[in-house]
Amino acid sequence: MANKLVKIGTVQMSCTKLPAENLEKAIAKIKQAAAKGAQIVCLQELFSSLYFCDVEDYENFKLAESIPGPSTESLSSLAKELGVVIIASLFEKRTQGIYHNTTAVIDADGSYLGKYRKMHIPDDPAYYEKFYFTPGDLGYKVFKTKFATLGVLICWDQWYPEASRITSLMGAEVLFYPTAIGWAASQDEATNTEQYSAWQTIQRSHAIANGLHVVSVNRVGFEQDGAMKFWGGSFIANPLGSILYKASHENEEVNVTEIDLHKTDSVRVHWPFMRDRRIDSYQPITKRFIDE
Repeated sequence: MANKLVKIGTVQMSCTKLPAENLEKAIAKIKQAAAKGAQIVCLQELFSSLYFCDVEDYENFKLAESIPGPSTESLSSLAKELGVVIIASLFEKRTQGIYHNTTAVIDADGSYLGKYRKMHIPDDPAYYEKFYFTPGDLGYKVFKTKFATLGVLICWDQWYPEASRITSLMGAEVLFYPTAIGWAASQDEATNTEQYSAWQTIQRSHAIANGLHVVSVNRVGFEQDGAMKFWGGSFIANPLGSILYKASHENEEVNVTEIDLHKTDSVRVHWPFMRDRRIDSYQPITKRFIDE
């Protein structure tokens, strides 16, 4: 079988308090990725601002925008100019009082293909997302772009095998996870290492279980008062879970990795998890907990 090669650009960067500055920086880095041959470029979660969910502050709602809206218009023009697909995670204001953590997908001709709204919303110390975001109500989504059919999930979604499975069953050829996750500054190095390993391992397991490539793009550096260090470590895993690329934990990085989408067919034939699924037995998964 002939190869189906696609070049994936990942943009791992730090952010400031100024959305316009972050957008300008992201545009510059998308151009860098395109210059390296990227055909699909993924930005990190909420790339146009600081990760504001570390506090519950009503002022932060002013950061939200409509989707499509100003940012997607700028990125659509850029996508058309460069001939690249752009995956852009933004804070969406749907209407008065309803906000979402949303990722827009723009095709290589600049057309807006649609959006995915984050389904799983965390509420942990320094990650007070339930204060800001209404859970997604669009369901799981795939987007047929010029170069591949993409599945997009967002950060906390990455811990749930159900989300990756459903998106894969809908025809995704690659799963993308725009992400914002970090270490508490007070933690010891052993805890940091263990947490990062768990984060990477769960997503590599999605690649293996579903026989497709997984792309996870995280932010990097200290933000706000320095209590949280975003751990970077963006990576791409192939359908057997092997790491094709891993970013540093310290630096901004623009990388382009070539993947072969036809590897999915080979892996699914030799490791036929899809064939052997017992869909008749999975009804209990819809329950919160199975009591005796």
